[in-house]
Amino acid sequence: MIRLTGDWEVAEESAQDAFAIALERWVRDGVPRNPGAWLTTVARNLAVDRLRRTKVGVAKLQEVAAMPVADEAQPEREPDDGVPDDRLRLMFTCCHPALSLEAQVALTLRTLTGMSTTEIARAFLVTEPTMAQRLVRAQKKIRHAGIPFRVPPAHQLVERTGAVLSVLYLLFNEGYSASAGADLLRQGLTVEAIRLARTLCVLMPDESEAMGLLALMLLHDARRGARVDAHGDLVLLEAQDRTKWDRDAIKEGTSVLEAALRLRRPGPFQVQAAIAACHAEPSDPEGTDWREIAALYGKLAAMAPSSIVELNRAAAVSMAEGPEAGLALMDQLDHARELSGYYLLPAARADLLRRLNRTAEAADAYREALALVATDPERRYLERRLHEVTA
Repeated sequence: MIRLTGDWEVAEESAQDAFAIALERWVRDGVPRNPGAWLTTVARNLAVDRLRRTKVGVAKLQEVAAMPVADEAQPEREPDDGVPDDRLRLMFTCCHPALSLEAQVALTLRTLTGMSTTEIARAFLVTEPTMAQRLVRAQKKIRHAGIPFRVPPAHQLVERTGAVLSVLYLLFNEGYSASAGADLLRQGLTVEAIRLARTLCVLMPDESEAMGLLALMLLHDARRGARVDAHGDLVLLEAQDRTKWDRDAIKEGTSVLEAALRLRRPGPFQVQAAIAACHAEPSDPEGTDWREIAALYGKLAAMAPSSIVELNRAAAVSMAEGPEAGLALMDQLDHARELSGYYLLPAARADLLRRLNRTAEAADAYREALALVATDPERRYLERRLHEVTA
């Protein structure tokens, strides 16, 4: 519908209304032989009605009217674009290079994954109004610049791959550690992200970063069964029951990572996967090579600089060199204010202050983190820590 109308808002409203009509009619009349074509036809007709009511829609209306109407009785032909999965095909379509990378990723997450504007804002570490404005600006650019939304041919997939990988990464992250709500995990999102990453690796067998991302997902997801207890409460890495880790997923993840590294085109996802492997392979916490992890975070910071990477590096340094060294790095981040509103910075500082027996400062940091945290399991964990340092 975006391709047909050239207007993101009209496309969304027409598609939503088509689904609403389907919910009513299909219960009464039965599901049509070709549901996709039925929905497309109804949405197209609704879009025509909307465009008729606007002066600016006259020219576009002629284009839409000229488009062939889908045959509801015939199965839809597979597009000859080399992308074997419908959702992956749509992701490549929405990640249009005429938009900024952030706009590509945010619009695709909003349109195709079911993530809310609030969740996307948290993923980008911005406020919800800021992200909403960015989405509106991107949609206006699409409309005013007449950016065409079509599935790109196979030879143009490479220029969109980086954005698609970012979409899958953020989709997985939201499933692995939800940004808000009663549950820490949203397994449906992680399963879908891994499935799409597998498909992308088959589609692009020489894309080392796609393999790196798949390896990263597998290695993280392997620990899913131990990350919360029977009550749904958070269990930190060092306290997790490693017998609950999925060793087959860890083996597959390390194998995929090794295959990616053999291509000798290192990238941020491969480095993150290497860090995840350092956590996943030891059979006990004492076997974790924190100096290696800290060094890998240093390499990651050089490849893809960000305050989040620096926070993770500081946490690794605290384990390798002691809490004082890590706290000094975190204090620099705190003073820079680049992670203002990100609860993990005060939470991490609180943990180091607790380890240094600076309990009053730790309590203040835990309270700061509690004011920012948005998931119930993480909130309960922070409340327990705060109770410990104030008891």
